[in-house]
Amino acid sequence: MPVKNFLKDNQKEHLQKALKESDSAGFRERVLMLLLMNDGKTYEEIAAFIGCSRRTVVYWCVHGDPDNLESLQDRRKVGNYRKATPAYIELLLLTTEKEPSELGYEFGRWIGERLATYLAEKTGIQLTASQVRKILKQKKYVYLWAKYSLEDKQNPVLRREFTEKLSRYIKLAKTYPNYCQIWFWDESGFS
Repeated sequence: MPVKNFLKDNQKEHLQKALKESDSAGFRERVLMLLLMNDGKTYEEIAAFIGCSRRTVVYWCVHGDPDNLESLQDRRKVGNYRKATPAYIELLLLTTEKEPSELGYEFGRWIGERLATYLAEKTGIQLTASQVRKILKQKKYVYLWAKYSLEDKQNPVLRREFTEKLSRYIKLAKTYPNYCQIWFWDESGFS
């Protein structure tokens, strides 16, 4: 641990200016660690004052260079979220423009999980559904649930028979409301 007043006057002024101007709380903590250490505080006192572990204080006091403020930036997280390459993002946007049926799928619309799975097969890059949705949001894509008709997937003969039977029940319910009630549940569970 360095001795008290190890910082030169210009280093101290530079750190104090960075402490006042920075928007990053983590960066300000690290600058403050160096300034407190310059005042003769021990690692334990600095850790107790800031509210972090002694190990964190030791790490940043040893690795932090008062002449190079970039050394006080936490570089561990930089780039971890950037698995998606520009080619991946381009393929994602092209895929969302296509209907899933054009690519051989039976489902009718894209969701984050389906896009992530499809793109993982095509590119080998594994992203979660929320990461895919975040990319789409950044690219100003808005997801709307379209209402599709399923009439083309229905058997027209059975559909006609059902419609005739339902109309007879409706007439019966109107004629004898105390004896006949019609209830409806759709397949999604909403009624």
